[in-house]
Amino acid sequence: MTTPHPREGGALPPGSARLGPARPAAMEGIGRAALAEDAVCYRLFAATGAGDETLLRRCAEVIVVRFAPLLAAYIWQRQPFRLRYVPPRGETPAHVGGTTLFGDNVEDEWFIVYLIREITREFPGLAARIDDNDGEFLLIEAADFLPKWLNPENSDNRVFFYKGELHIIPLSETHEQEECDLSAASPKISQALTLLSTRSEEFLAAEPIRTAVYKRISGYPEKIQASFHRAHCYLPAGIAAVLRQRPSLVAAAVQAFYLRDPVDLRACRSFQTFPPDERVMTVVTFTKCLYAQLVQQKFVPDRRSGYTLPPPSHPQYKAYELGMKLAHGFEILCSKCSKGSPDSKRSVLSGPLWERFLRSLKEKNYFKGEMEGSAKYLELLHMAEDYFEQSVTKPESSVEVSPGDEILTLLQTTTIDLKEFEREAACLPPEDDDSWLEITPDDLDQMLKEARNESLPSSNEEEQKYDLEAVAESMKAFVSKVSTHEGAEMPWSSDESHVTFDVDSFTKALDRILGADSEELDSDDLDEEEEFDFSDEDDEDFDAENQRQDQKELPNELIGSLKSYMNEMDRELAHTNVGKSFTTQKKGASSVNATMSQNAGPDSGAEDTELAPVDVDMNLVANLLESYSAQSGLAGPTSNILQSMGVYLPENADHICSNKGARE
Repeated sequence: MTTPHPREGGALPPGSARLGPARPAAMEGIGRAALAEDAVCYRLFAATGAGDETLLRRCAEVIVVRFAPLLAAYIWQRQPFRLRYVPPRGETPAHVGGTTLFGDNVEDEWFIVYLIREITREFPGLAARIDDNDGEFLLIEAADFLPKWLNPENSDNRVFFYKGELHIIPLSETHEQEECDLSAASPKISQALTLLSTRSEEFLAAEPIRTAVYKRISGYPEKIQASFHRAHCYLPAGIAAVLRQRPSLVAAAVQAFYLRDPVDLRACRSFQTFPPDERVMTVVTFTKCLYAQLVQQKFVPDRRSGYTLPPPSHPQYKAYELGMKLAHGFEILCSKCSKGSPDSKRSVLSGPLWERFLRSLKEKNYFKGEMEGSAKYLELLHMAEDYFEQSVTKPESSVEVSPGDEILTLLQTTTIDLKEFEREAACLPPEDDDSWLEITPDDLDQMLKEARNESLPSSNEEEQKYDLEAVAESMKAFVSKVSTHEGAEMPWSSDESHVTFDVDSFTKALDRILGADSEELDSDDLDEEEEFDFSDEDDEDFDAENQRQDQKELPNELIGSLKSYMNEMDRELAHTNVGKSFTTQKKGASSVNATMSQNAGPDSGAEDTELAPVDVDMNLVANLLESYSAQSGLAGPTSNILQSMGVYLPENADHICSNKGARE
């Protein structure tokens, strides 16, 4: 089973969805900017606020060279990480930055967060901001630990990476007032940069906030290799040659196939660029997200295309199917290209900027000691060229070269050796196991609990530690909390104190509102009293003084009759299924009395002793356990409410044993 992306519905591998604390409604839209739904924006400012154009451009070049070993081997879902000089505009000072579309693979976004943090660590003179269409998504990730004053209206320009750490500019530093104004405007970027450069240690984000954010980007850069999936594919030799030169083009091909429409498939009837005649078996490197998107698509090729598949029982059926789908993606890309000149595309690799870039890579030991001209050296060189063309050479105003143009250019400049591909196919390395595509319910529960930073207790621990009194008290605390249009606050929240309730103050407040005799009436009495409304403002013949007198005497006259009426109703219900369904505080006595009363007949109700009060806690727990048992291990209202309050119930052992006995 594949995990859908929460925004676009695309298929994602486990861990690619944005797990973690749920995004509260109050945090949605924090710092929201006019970005695409799947875009992340990052900006690097000079911490002193006085960075000139030459310095910033030079800084961008140094950054891409410093992180080229990481970025050259990375396969982006849609767009790569790019840094461009941005001149000052309005209140925003000059900076370097960019915007990356990450599509269905949200891991691209968090990899960029890791890069931004490392850039500010390597270059301490830079302060960085990063947000997406959700706004300050770093704060959303740490939503459970944010201070109360931080809200969507005042969060913009307060969150920065500086010297490798997360900083939050507090409200009091930008507004000189004793009490926090929750509707106060956000500071200017220049103000925030001045504060960071002079007193950064005071604005370091709280430890729980930093821990929540850093946990999301932990594991890099080793995590990059873990995100890849290598699979055998039966491809046209031309595609195999292109992917050897530009491994990153697999992302564009998968996206073209994944988002195809009937117009795109017209080009796949004849396959002018990649006919199925000369196909070879090769290994293709995907990201797990790309592989999941390709595998989950059910597609039957057009008979006129010439692509046929073996029976599903064939040992290489999956390789044939993946190759067929990739071939369709590459053909769709080529059908949309402008067929430009290859010389114009390759000229960027002959300038002084490329020479300086290549020299820096050698100084950074990018080629890992490989001999110049060797197969491994050429593979690393092609990746560096690909990264250089995508991320370094394109000016701000240039139009991006389409993937189809790049593919046709590579076909014209690359020699295809079928015999070499056949020799390699005879000794291909094994493909990666794709069992990660299947997620069991237990695996999903484990993922969710890890995202919420919770541990899964064993069944024995659950049976020993859970307390029925804790269940009742948690529910009481939950009901006692105040709910608003933003939802109800759970009583277990770590940043809140215990629930307190002043009974005396509450009773006095009710007395002032309802009158001195209000304690003798319950809600049913008040409803009954409303039925006896003797006031009639429209009756001109009714004397006002008599009306007030009647209203004073009315409660006193009704108290006795209402109390006797309610007592009689309780006695009558005690002999019905409704009355017997409740557990009283004196369970043994009440059960005996109920049985005796039932045997004595309905006329004996007047002779019963005073009825025992209902045990509210016992009834609450019994109803919760009954509802939990009826869920049969599935999600339901009881488990959802209790787990949100940190209360976990064990499985119903009686129910499990009865099911085993029935099966036997």
